[in-house]
Amino acid sequence: MSRRVKRPLRPAGDRPKGARPYRGSAAERPQSSRPGGKPARFPASAPRAPKPFVPEPEKVVVEPPPLPTKVQTVVVTADENNMRVDRFLEARFPGLSFSHIQRIVRKGELRVNGKRADSKDRLEEGQSIRIPPLKLDTPKGAGPLSEAATKTLKALKEMIIFEDADVMVLNKPAGLAVQGGSGITRNVDDMLEVMRDAKGQKPRLVHRLDRETSGCLLIAKTRFAATALTGSFRHRSARKIYWALVAGVPKPKQGRISTYLAKEESEDDSIMRVAKHGDEGASHAVTYYAVVETSAQKLAWVSLKPVTGRTHQLRAHMAHIDHAIVGDPKYFNKENWALPGGLQNRLHLLARRIVIPHPRGGVIDVSAPLPPHMLQSWNLLGLEHDRFDPIENAPEE
Repeated sequence: MSRRVKRPLRPAGDRPKGARPYRGSAAERPQSSRPGGKPARFPASAPRAPKPFVPEPEKVVVEPPPLPTKVQTVVVTADENNMRVDRFLEARFPGLSFSHIQRIVRKGELRVNGKRADSKDRLEEGQSIRIPPLKLDTPKGAGPLSEAATKTLKALKEMIIFEDADVMVLNKPAGLAVQGGSGITRNVDDMLEVMRDAKGQKPRLVHRLDRETSGCLLIAKTRFAATALTGSFRHRSARKIYWALVAGVPKPKQGRISTYLAKEESEDDSIMRVAKHGDEGASHAVTYYAVVETSAQKLAWVSLKPVTGRTHQLRAHMAHIDHAIVGDPKYFNKENWALPGGLQNRLHLLARRIVIPHPRGGVIDVSAPLPPHMLQSWNLLGLEHDRFDPIENAPEE
């Protein structure tokens, strides 16, 4: 006969700075099924498979207004406070390509309170934004694809794990960049050029993943879907779950990490550092974590739910509580720590699942499998990748 077991909280001094435990309701907590009253780590029930997307009856929708062809001035709203300049433009004008956004910012055509701005600058409520005339990329001819474009299209189709008329979810492989940048020759944004429709509309990125992070990447196939999905991210109605392999075992095994993060630039690179409230460029970041399974107390498989979406948030937060993600070239800070034999020294972070309202009703709920290097590690360490994921019961804020 099983019984509920309450796990005592550890003294505050034993918990990592910035992390605190969370508990779900009694109904959410796993019950014991082991002799001697030792609590079972997971319920006996089989893992829950993602629910398939079942669309509701199609609603009458109105396409977003056309892009402005004259100079206009807009004011940053409360919902847009602290948004990056480039993401503000994407949200306001989903028809814009990434390259067009970068071009108008680089040329100084966009002004914030009369001054030039960088695409990564954060906006504040009430600021006045001067926006130059905008245009969609010129539709490309509907002629046959080149050999290179055909290969690109095939590669994209092999990544698709969900698709309908409005939305596409890719299982992005580790090592493929989402957008262009210095030293990047191939990225998802450029690859999507081969999927322009008859009207010249190119599928649009809705969010981003780090280059070495694999898993669920959401793509809008229409301007209407881009507007709706971007709004869901802005209002935090999208739920993202990540899996990672980390050094050591976090204590408590379920917790909340809350810090401020700010970018720290160096000659060779830039990282996100834990900052203080009020520091220049510092943004609040919140992550829930839960240990799913451990390996000899040296490694832990953790499930992560970011409430906010800061750059490198999960990687910086796990390093902050002294349990850096295995294979992280930027944030792994464990001295004299040897990688167990057989494990590849690559970032062990997967965008496992995304749950978000569908623009036309219903819910999109998609999960990505472990990438090859992580599946190899799971098999070598004897971790069961179909275990119940305790992070599902974590709060949403």
